[in-house]
Amino acid sequence: MPNHYALIPAAGSGSRMGAEIPKQYQLLAGKPLLYHAIHRLCAHPAIQQVLVVLAAGDDFFKQHDWTAFANKLLPVYCGGATRSASVYNGLVAAHDIADEDDWILVHDAARPCLDKPALGRLISELSGDDVGGLLAIPIADTLKRVTADQRVLSTESRDQLWQAQTPQMFRYRLLFEALRAAKPGTVTDEAGAIEQLGLKPRVVMGSTRNLKVTYPDDLAMSEILLKT
Repeated sequence: MPNHYALIPAAGSGSRMGAEIPKQYQLLAGKPLLYHAIHRLCAHPAIQQVLVVLAAGDDFFKQHDWTAFANKLLPVYCGGATRSASVYNGLVAAHDIADEDDWILVHDAARPCLDKPALGRLISELSGDDVGGLLAIPIADTLKRVTADQRVLSTESRDQLWQAQTPQMFRYRLLFEALRAAKPGTVTDEAGAIEQLGLKPRVVMGSTRNLKVTYPDDLAMSEILLKT
């Protein structure tokens, strides 16, 4: 049976948060944002190890207590200039750990509220899939295409449109090859790299709780979700 490994790219600065420290170290319920993402993955019994990809000069990680995850957590200081570069470098670092058919679950450091049912669905529903896939939810809001000066050009159909979430789960070798072959600047998530190979990742129903912290208000919403 293949193993399951999680990988969290956490080398970015989170500039849209407008804070002095990287977003992944902003405090949420008394812990760094990154702590909650790690906790959700380490708590799942199917996941053998969680690799956190940090920037080479990261001085923040060691300022926090990660001993609760000592048996599963592996920090690697090889982050790249982009998300895809960090994930690729993390896969290189995992070369001696993961076999080519093992599953890699890539999760955002800024998604602290991943719930156990959604993670369980992802692992279960993709267990026999030839390609892999991702958590996502159907688009519910009306979509507007706008001009540079914020005038509405048109209303876009939301039929068959889903909002991608993480984790995104693919076989180690397939994801490694997809990221290595991806066209520079064209990949914003792992599924996009897989799509460039001509493959079709499967969508697994995610959760509205699994929001991504992008702006300061998102921290307040995440704290409410964690409390409930």
